[in-house]
Amino acid sequence: HAQLVESGGGSVQAGGSLNLSCTTSGYTWSAYCLGWFRQVPGKEREGVALIDKYGSTMYSDSVKGRFTVSPYGTENAVYLRIDNAQPEDAGSYFCVADRTHYCHTFDGSVFEDWGQGTQVTVS
Repeated sequence: HAQLVESGGGSVQAGGSLNLSCTTSGYTWSAYCLGWFRQVPGKEREGVALIDKYGSTMYSDSVKGRFTVSPYGTENAVYLRIDNAQPEDAGSYFCVADRTHYCHTFDGSVFEDWGQGTQVTVS
């Protein structure tokens, strides 16, 4: 079955950079969307970056210009680079996949698959 596994979380100083990775397995690489959500305790989860197989991206306003989601090509992996980290970037980051749609929304309910999450702290 489809599986997403995140890695690369950790601590980063404010203003610093961090790279997150998500490896996938069990997918048929047809038209769909991969990306990242994050959640802070006590707050709703927030979609931050999405990318489809053709490299079209979506970013939330809160991360635009600082986060970069990379095309996943044939590697079956998706990456998120955090630059100029801010305290509000701290949280659990989840890799997500929509198996049936190109990226079109940050509504979490459309994403069938979620990874277990990786923690990011900003000091």
